[in-house]
Amino acid sequence: MHVFIAGANGQIGQHLLQEMADSGHEARALIRHPDQGPDLQKLGATETVLGDLEHDCSEAMRGCDAVIFTAGSGPHTGPDKTIDVDQNGAIQLVDTAKAMGIKRFIMVSTMRAEEPEKGPEKLRHYLQAKRNADEHLKSSGLNYTIVRPGRLTNDDGSGKVEVSTRLETFGEIPRQDVARVLLAVLDSDNTDNRVFDVVAGGTPVQDALASL
Repeated sequence: MHVFIAGANGQIGQHLLQEMADSGHEARALIRHPDQGPDLQKLGATETVLGDLEHDCSEAMRGCDAVIFTAGSGPHTGPDKTIDVDQNGAIQLVDTAKAMGIKRFIMVSTMRAEEPEKGPEKLRHYLQAKRNADEHLKSSGLNYTIVRPGRLTNDDGSGKVEVSTRLETFGEIPRQDVARVLLAVLDSDNTDNRVFDVVAGGTPVQDALASL
């Protein structure tokens, strides 16, 4: 499968490229600057393409079978940039995928995006942007999976997670394990048109996804 990765130069994206290097899938990494290309290809990108989520990415996506959106401005940026990237960038990419006949779309969101009004005040703009993007994807008609990780860490991944349509406890998860989940979702039919939370746990990724 040819997979278009938005956010490939981010921390989850770089882990994902490494995981995909040993898979049967080919990763096309979206980059904003040409000098990012060589490093991402060393990590595992089959190819890199120049583009910007705030502009039309249709040519960069041509020929792909699936999209993984793991881009983000981060929860600590101002509302304007969060809306530009996490909301509008994601929504535009969903619409472009649909227009180009790309049927599979995997979105990295965040736990509690479904109820931004209950989040800490300083994060509500971020949670609302994620919710708007998630809802747009759900109503798009694409075959979607929305992955909602807990608090992200840079710890080494264990390859073991806990997943549920809703986890009551807000936990942590290494970015490396989020990447492993994203790769596994590509090959897991039971994650089609599903939304789920994921945190570190005691179950191997494949088994955890199979339990959804």
